[in-house]
Amino acid sequence: MSEATGEANVIPGSGGTSDAYNIEGRRTPETRPVIPLGQKTYDGEAQPRMGFFTDTSVCIGCKACQVACKEWNDVPDTIGELTGNSYDNTGELGADDWRHVAFIEQRKEVFVQQEAGLGTPAIEGEPDFRWLMSSDVCKHCTNAPCLDVCPTGSLFRTEFGTVVVQDDICNGCGYCVPACPFGVLDRREGDGRVWKCTMCYDRQKDGMEPACAQACPTDSIQYGPLEELREKANGRLEMLVEAGATDAHLYGADEEEYGMGAFFLLLDAPEVYRLPPDPEVVSRKFKSLWGSAAVAAGCMVAGVAASFLGGGR
Repeated sequence: MSEATGEANVIPGSGGTSDAYNIEGRRTPETRPVIPLGQKTYDGEAQPRMGFFTDTSVCIGCKACQVACKEWNDVPDTIGELTGNSYDNTGELGADDWRHVAFIEQRKEVFVQQEAGLGTPAIEGEPDFRWLMSSDVCKHCTNAPCLDVCPTGSLFRTEFGTVVVQDDICNGCGYCVPACPFGVLDRREGDGRVWKCTMCYDRQKDGMEPACAQACPTDSIQYGPLEELREKANGRLEMLVEAGATDAHLYGADEEEYGMGAFFLLLDAPEVYRLPPDPEVVSRKFKSLWGSAAVAAGCMVAGVAASFLGGGR
């Protein structure tokens, strides 16, 4: 809200009527309210927090989620040559890859297969061969360090609890890139601005599920109210452990540890999926870092003053 005019601040290209803040220098009816600088959350009617639950035990690596994400969000096409790591053709999340399907090849006893009498070892005397597949995505963290370091308010938390980049406010400073412990954020080559998963914010506002979840043929990617997803995930975990998958565990589902709006059921250690085992909110260290910097600056000032006083003698 502008103190001078009493009108809502808006940015172009998003659906409102006022044009008090038009960085393109032209009027357009397609505007939406601006998130004021320093305000990190949506100032409207809160909705139940929504999220993703990815059950990697039923992921088949089809990459329908990657294609659907690119199609709906108009993300540049980068699905091309294979990386050499099994059938992985994107390598990691980035500005042009908001979904990344990982393929991990392992020789390990697969108890569920053995109980069902499915499959045989590829080499006599060797354990079974298995693929671990997982569709990675932005975690939409409860305590998102990218929000803490963004100087322009480009990154904000929506009414659904997700974290979204406003591309028309992003100045390409890149502070959020190293702040993210998951390597999600990245600046687009030739553009300079940061891009990442929005959990299809536009679809959410219309009551639709994100494109990736709708396209997933096995329901490996499930979307819904976060608390309901956590209950469902705990039930699924119990089922897998009872079936013999004793290494199965939930990653990111515990709000008391590192709460994520997109969490996973994994069949092996997080490191196997190239996920940090103990993610850390680096921005929480700001106070201690600034304190140390203040002490160092004070010592330097004292030293300079002492040298001047000593020289005067």
